[in-house]
Amino acid sequence: MTPFGTRLRELRRARAVALKRMAADLQLSPAYLSALEHGHRGRPTPALVVQICEYFNLIWDDYEEMHRLAALSQPRVVVDTSGLSARATELANLLAANVARLDDAAVERMIEEIGRAAAGAPRPRLVRPRRRARRA
Repeated sequence: MTPFGTRLRELRRARAVALKRMAADLQLSPAYLSALEHGHRGRPTPALVVQICEYFNLIWDDYEEMHRLAALSQPRVVVDTSGLSARATELANLLAANVARLDDAAVERMIEEIGRAAAGAPRPRLVRPRRRARRA
């Protein structure tokens, strides 16, 4: 599972939308949408995230959250440590080798620690597209 896939499934189930119905409405295959929910596909394109946000009528914070989750939902991650310290390379390799063995509590602690360490770094701004007028 990916953060985006988990949230997508939560939204779909909360609104009682069947996977096949949503896939048809978005002109996607049900297999692709299922793979996206289960983390078997890479992160969705920004255009698809917008389409999904519009499908669920998400605005502001929820809209930005879906884009944030999509950016964090690449199931096959490559970490380039060239130019960084040897310890940074060691950390990346240790994480890659052991992430499957970490329990949820350890993962949560690591996410919080990295979040605190990176808190001073500027966050990228998301640009909201203009809403299209609905056709009658």
